[in-house]
Amino acid sequence: MTVHDDSLRFAREIGLPEPFLFATGIECSYPTITARDGRRRRVDELEKCFHYERWREDFALVAELGIRALRYGPPYYRMHVGPGAYDWSFSDEVFAEMRRLTITPIVDLCHFGVPDWIGDFQNPDWPYHFAEFARAFARRYPWVRLYTPVNEIFVCSKLSGLYGMWNEQLRSEEGFVTALKHLCRANLLAIECILEQTPDAWFVQSESAEYFHQGAQDEACVRVADFENQRRFLSLDLLYSRPVREDIRDYLRRCGLGDDEYLWFMNHRLGDRIVMGNDFYRRNEQIVTSGGDVQPAGDIYGWYLITRGYFERYHRPVMHTETNNIGGGEDEAPRWLWRQFLNVWLMRSEGVPVLGFTWYSLTDQVDWDVALADERNMVNPIGLYDLDRRERPVADAYRGLIRQFRDLEG
Repeated sequence: MTVHDDSLRFAREIGLPEPFLFATGIECSYPTITARDGRRRRVDELEKCFHYERWREDFALVAELGIRALRYGPPYYRMHVGPGAYDWSFSDEVFAEMRRLTITPIVDLCHFGVPDWIGDFQNPDWPYHFAEFARAFARRYPWVRLYTPVNEIFVCSKLSGLYGMWNEQLRSEEGFVTALKHLCRANLLAIECILEQTPDAWFVQSESAEYFHQGAQDEACVRVADFENQRRFLSLDLLYSRPVREDIRDYLRRCGLGDDEYLWFMNHRLGDRIVMGNDFYRRNEQIVTSGGDVQPAGDIYGWYLITRGYFERYHRPVMHTETNNIGGGEDEAPRWLWRQFLNVWLMRSEGVPVLGFTWYSLTDQVDWDVALADERNMVNPIGLYDLDRRERPVADAYRGLIRQFRDLEG
């Protein structure tokens, strides 16, 4: 079987609207934080980027660029108003318009936050409430076939449970593992519920593709780099039922993932429905220095080499589900776009079924230079369009790339 045939086979099996998906996304994060003024508040990127007012214009821009697929997350925290209670008023409008424009949504049901009545990701009841929300969503929009039930589980678990930045704002290994297991369980229970309503649904698991370089030879450096290079896989290990290394299993057990829970993750049999979405930014690579300190490394290996390692671990179809040029400047963005896309092209040409590529997001974002940990209202110029919906250079570059490679043959 040729490379092209293999990719086409997966595209047909999944029911993609075209053999290779060119996509963008609407930034839709909504974690709760404690800002510098000491006040606890919700950071809603849909609001900060004016999507609630300009969503029709945003969808028209997606269509004008020739993009068929859109990573889109309606505001879950506003929709799930109580146990078994939902507000569909906004989502009814936006999904009707996407359908009219023949935009294929990859629906992101939970993007870094939960409704106030849930509390946070430490709540053991949340996965079951979320699964019921997913069931209700799939029942209401039966034509939707592509989902990311829970976005970037690993990132959300670290920033909420380990780094003290979002939601529960914990700084403990136990907080991280508890968030991780609840997010993974919620994701899998949601998949089960969606499949009950939409048996031909598929799931694109957007997750941060990371790597920790060993920058020294002392014992602490070697130990930390080894551990972090195992920890980065944990969310996908649980979603794909891949057994972890024994020392990592001991770590999970100590931090609250019991043996019965672990066996449930190893036996759920849902992994074959999950496409591996690998997100990549400059910050995804870290270097561990003498004494075990971790610092940003920049773009060393890149998406291709890092995703190769993930593919060899899981052997699932791949999609490049997020990238932008944050920290690199507006004029450098077209070069970053081409660099990322050519990584995809190379991997696909070597026999890996890579199903799509995503520039994230359609518009500029706000405060992602500090990972939403503070509310400064600093605009990050990383979108295809600015917040006034004026085209940035990367939009024209992406338009041209799509025209050139629409019928990608691998």
